[in-house]
Amino acid sequence: MTPNWDDMRVFLAVAREESLSAAGRFLKIDPATVGRRIARLESAVNAVLFTKSQQGYLLTEAGERLMDHGLQAEEAMRAAAGVVSTQTQSLGGQIRIGAPDGCANYLLPQVCAKISDANPDLDIQILALPRVISLSRREADMAVTVSAPTAGRLLVQKISDYRLHMVASHEYLQNHSPIRSVSDLKGHRMIGYIPDMIFDRELDYLNDIGVDRVALASNSVSVQLRQVTLGTGVCVAHDFTLPFHSGLRKILTDQISLTRGFYLVRHQGDQRNERLNRFATALTRGIRDEVARLEAEAAP
Repeated sequence: MTPNWDDMRVFLAVAREESLSAAGRFLKIDPATVGRRIARLESAVNAVLFTKSQQGYLLTEAGERLMDHGLQAEEAMRAAAGVVSTQTQSLGGQIRIGAPDGCANYLLPQVCAKISDANPDLDIQILALPRVISLSRREADMAVTVSAPTAGRLLVQKISDYRLHMVASHEYLQNHSPIRSVSDLKGHRMIGYIPDMIFDRELDYLNDIGVDRVALASNSVSVQLRQVTLGTGVCVAHDFTLPFHSGLRKILTDQISLTRGFYLVRHQGDQRNERLNRFATALTRGIRDEVARLEAEAAP
């Protein structure tokens, strides 16, 4: 028996979500139906595709081999859908974007809202993860990253540079010793990323300025900024986050100023998908404009 595309679509969802219930939520079908479809597919290919463990449903060797073919079939289906979608003015369907949480929290909500306003039939999902998004397993249709990947079948486009400065709350600065130089930071509580959970070298801001101890750490930019807002210490922050935290003030601007970049990363197989091409163009332009607008607000 030859597997059909509907069963392959279910297989890909379980492979990505590693759970029947999570795959069912994604596909909007009940978990029992997901299980039956997987069983039917295993019968069709005469192989066990998943093993169940404490971590969930994990691919067997046969499942890994089928995954490669499933991704190729998915690329072909998506390319066909992209050709059809160009016949209409607005975009439809579902598109998922992966991004580090700073971008996901402070840029993508307003950028995606504008794209949604212009495309009412489009469903946009923002996947905020403190790690690298796997496009090969189609965790997302595209990803915003803080460095340009050099391996894999990927399309990489520079979106925009963004700037970061050391910040503290007005309350903290009033109640603690002055910070006039980088050496003064040794007497202050530093807030930053959990050192062994920094998934990209570009995020190791404190190491770049010679800070070797992080007293309060989180893998989330939002948590770090919340801690600083409470007056518990100082941290490096994206300038584009500062308009959302009016109680924070840049410090040491003449001595500490970092520049990083955002990149849009897509699977190479999507380069002829006009639907995703149009969305990528709108997303790139939106992020670039939003970074410029928010950094201008934070300039004073």
